[in-house]
Amino acid sequence: MLFEEIYEEYKIYAQKRHKKQGFITINQDFNNHVLPYFKGYDIKSLTKIDIMNWQDKILDKNFSNKYNAKVYYVFTSFMKYCKCCSYIEKNIVSEVGPFQKKIEKKNHVVYTIWQFRKFRKHLENYIDKQYFNFMYFYGTRPSEAMALKFSDLEGRYIHINHSIHRKGDRELDTPKNQSSIRTLKLSILEYFRIWQLKKMYVKKYGDCNYDYFIFGGKKPLAPTTIDRHKKEAYKNAHLKAITQHEFRHSYATRMVHKRKPIDVVSRRLGHSRVSTTMDVYVHQEKKYT
Repeated sequence: MLFEEIYEEYKIYAQKRHKKQGFITINQDFNNHVLPYFKGYDIKSLTKIDIMNWQDKILDKNFSNKYNAKVYYVFTSFMKYCKCCSYIEKNIVSEVGPFQKKIEKKNHVVYTIWQFRKFRKHLENYIDKQYFNFMYFYGTRPSEAMALKFSDLEGRYIHINHSIHRKGDRELDTPKNQSSIRTLKLSILEYFRIWQLKKMYVKKYGDCNYDYFIFGGKKPLAPTTIDRHKKEAYKNAHLKAITQHEFRHSYATRMVHKRKPIDVVSRRLGHSRVSTTMDVYVHQEKKYT
């Protein structure tokens, strides 16, 4: 049976077992980095040499270790399905093993509190200011912050229960993992800022009972718009370029430098393992105040 024919079957299987956005990503990675190399192959004719040659071509693209691992996972999961369905006897992708890791220097931009205040000063839109305030001081993922509604607020506690698709129809989805479902206590100042946003939406739209998005109103913030405003702000502030996700890095690093226990920081970030917080999000070489 042809490789691509089995993949059409596998898509039906995988779509029922992954979140919508997760399946879209898996399908894109497979179509971009696996299917073009093996289209037209009889699945039983594949050899370990074919897999090693494929790995060489992927390595030539100089992807990050993290992305190589993701592509490997996509391919080996497909081959596991093929083995379960008796299309093949062995999962030769897992037998060959994952990509060998290369030495990578992890460079993430993080802002100190003073740099953040300088950045914030150049944000003209009040909603933008509060969106970046929330991410910098509470360390949420951008998709989690954009998904927040006023119904997620309970007194000074805010419940992180959803994420939102970055593209397409911007559907609400479950968070990244079980540990991502968490409750954060807001400062009095942050609580006041959020309710100022609601007053602004009610004045604009005239419906006090509508469950508005905290950052956006009737619609969540558009990623392309917020990225454009962010770029204008850090350029005008003469700061290094920063991604939305790096505000999360900034939060984690700042909390550790303030001597917050790492397990507390990890829970606030919604990590399932403390090692993730230490290995990926904490940048000890920076100086923070």
